[in-house]
Amino acid sequence: MAFDGFITKSVITELNNTIIGAKVNKVYEPTKNDVVLSLYNNGNNYLLDLCANPEFCRICLTTHSKQNPQNAYNFCMLLRKYLVGGKIIKISNYDLERTIEIQFECYNDLNDLVKRKLFVEIMSRQSNIILTNENNVIIDTLKHFDNNVRELLPAHEYVFTPINKISFLDTSFDDLIELKNNSECISIIHFFMNTFIGFSKPLIKETLTNLNISDSDFSNENLQVLYDYFTELILNLGTTKVNCKKISDKDYTLVLNKNELNFEDEIRENEILHVNYFLDEFYYNKEENSIFINSRNSLLKIVSTSLKKVYKKLENIDLKLKECDEMDKFRLYGELLTANLYKINSSFNYENLTVENYYDNNKAITIPLDKSISAQKNIEKYFKKYNKLKNALVIVSKQKREAEQELNYIESIVFNLSNSKTLNDINEVYEEIAENVSTKKAISKQEKNKQNKKKDSDKIELDSVEIDGYTIYIGKNNIQNDYISLRFSNPNDIWFHTQKIHGSHVLLRNPENLDIEDIPENVLFNCARLAKENSKASSSLNVSVDYCYAKFVKKASGARPGMVIYNNFKTIIVK
Repeated sequence: MAFDGFITKSVITELNNTIIGAKVNKVYEPTKNDVVLSLYNNGNNYLLDLCANPEFCRICLTTHSKQNPQNAYNFCMLLRKYLVGGKIIKISNYDLERTIEIQFECYNDLNDLVKRKLFVEIMSRQSNIILTNENNVIIDTLKHFDNNVRELLPAHEYVFTPINKISFLDTSFDDLIELKNNSECISIIHFFMNTFIGFSKPLIKETLTNLNISDSDFSNENLQVLYDYFTELILNLGTTKVNCKKISDKDYTLVLNKNELNFEDEIRENEILHVNYFLDEFYYNKEENSIFINSRNSLLKIVSTSLKKVYKKLENIDLKLKECDEMDKFRLYGELLTANLYKINSSFNYENLTVENYYDNNKAITIPLDKSISAQKNIEKYFKKYNKLKNALVIVSKQKREAEQELNYIESIVFNLSNSKTLNDINEVYEEIAENVSTKKAISKQEKNKQNKKKDSDKIELDSVEIDGYTIYIGKNNIQNDYISLRFSNPNDIWFHTQKIHGSHVLLRNPENLDIEDIPENVLFNCARLAKENSKASSSLNVSVDYCYAKFVKKASGARPGMVIYNNFKTIIVK
C-alpha cells in the first residue's frame, strides 16, 4: 500500500514538531471509519484525521472539514468522555511499523492526572483505532471484528500485531548481503518487501527508477546504492530533504532530494508539514472522486430501474395498439352480417358465413361465427369488440405519448449523469430525481427534504466561456438548462440546442441586443460547436444545431425539467 512505514515515520516526525502539547478541544466521527481530533497548540488550531477506511486509511493533519452526523456514534462519545481536555504528550511507532501510538495526559472523574493511549493501525482492511488506559488495557475500539491472531476486546490487554519481518534500521550492509544470498526472491522489489518492515512496492519501484537500477539486477553494487539511499532517506524523514511525490492517481511515495526543497514563499509556513498536507490533499481528492463515482452509480441504478419500467410499459402499449389494428375488421364483420342477416336461417348452425364485401368491389369474404349464440348476438359481439378497441385506441394512444415523453425525459437524466464532472453536478441531478414521480419512491423522504432545502439555499453555478468578447453559458443538467433558458436569459440573447438530441442548453449573452445577422459567424459557429460537444452527439460527424432568440424559447404546460419548445429558429450544421 502507498501509506508504508516510511510515510508513517515521516508523518509522526512532522506531528512531533507541531502538535506535542496540543489540547484536545473536540472529537468528531464524520463516518464510521473516520475520527477527527480538534486540537489547539501555541495559538494555532489543528484537525488530526485518523482514518480506518480500508481504501483511505491514514493519519495526518487536515484542512478539510467534514459534515458530521446528527447523532454521534458510540465510539465518538467514548473518545469525548476520555480525551476531551487532554493533552498530547507523545506520538510514536515501533521501527517502521504502521501502528501509531498517541499518548494523552487527561484528568479522570476524580480529577486525578492519568495517561491514556490511542493506537491507530494503518493496515488496509484490518485498520482500526483502539483506546486504552496507561497499562494498555483496551477501553474500546472503533471496529469490532474477529481476529484470529489477537483479541481486540474491551478489558483485554492490547497486543501489537505480530511482526515476521526484519528491521532495516538494525541491518548492516553485510547483513543485507547475507539476507540476499539466503533469499529465494528473484526481484529486488519482492526481496525488500518480504524481508524488511515498512517497505512498499511504490517506494521501491520509484527508487529503482530514480537510481536507474533494474529490478532483477541483484549485484552487490546495486544493493550498496539502495542501502545507502534508504539509510539516508530514513535519516532525513520529516525534513525538507524528503519530498512526497504522486506517481499515479492511486499511489504516491517519498523521494530523497539531495538539496532541500524550494518551497514557494506563500507556503513557507507549511514546510515542516509538507508530507501531512500532501496526504491531506491526495486522500481528500481520492475520497471526493470515490463519493462522486458511487453517487453517480447509485443514481444511474435508480434511473435505470425507471427506464426499464418505461420500456416495459411501452412494450405493453404497443401490444394493445396492435390489437386495435383489428377494430375496423370487427366493424366490417358487424355491418356485413347486418346486411346479410336475411340469408341466415333462424336455427343456423354455421361456423362461418361467406358474403359479398360491398366495400371492396363485392369480393367474397368469409366471416367467422360463434354457433353457440344467435346471428344477432354475433353481430352485437362484433360491434362490441369494435367499440371497445375504438375507445382503447384513444386511451392507449395518449398513454403512449406520455410514456414516450417519460422515456425522453429519463434518457436526458441519464445523459446528464454521464456528463457530470463534479459532486455538485450529481447533487443537482439528485434534486431533480427526488422530485420525479417515477423515481421518488427510491429516495427516502428525509433525504428528499434535505436536498430540497439545499436547492433553495444554494445558488446555481453556471459554466461559462469567453469567445471574442462574448460570454457563453452552458447548462450541465436539466435544472441548469431550465434556469439558463427561462430565468437567466434576456429576450435578445441567442439560445442554442442540438436538433432532436439530448444535450446542454447553450446561451450566448447579447448585451447590446444585436440582430443575429450582426453577430460574427465564428461566434455563432463556436456556440453551436459547444452545443454539439455537450450533447449526446458529441462524437458524431455532422450534427444539426438550432438557434434562436431566447424570447422564442417557452416551457409547455406540465413539461418536465429541461424540456422546452421553440420557434423562429435557424440551423447550423456542425461538422
